[in-house]
Amino acid sequence: MECPVFDESDEDRPPTDDEFERGLFAMLARNARAGTGLSQVDFAKTYGIPVATIREWEQGRRRPDAASEQYLRVILRIPEEVARALGRAA
Repeated sequence: MECPVFDESDEDRPPTDDEFERGLFAMLARNARAGTGLSQVDFAKTYGIPVATIREWEQGRRRPDAASEQYLRVILRIPEEVARALGRAA
């Protein structure tokens, strides 16, 4: 069975591996922030991440490096503890 060939402009084409990966990390960033109930600006202040970086991650324009990815995963699981460890209120 042959795989279909999709034109780049075809809305039905599956995402590339890079697009898929950026989408996953965008979802991770959005979920980590949503779990805190904070705005992008307050999340940035609380967790020491530049607000422009958070925006780029959430919009899928950039993916976090490995350390930042793990930091987001920790924030997702224990946001209050991370904020407390940093000496900031969540």
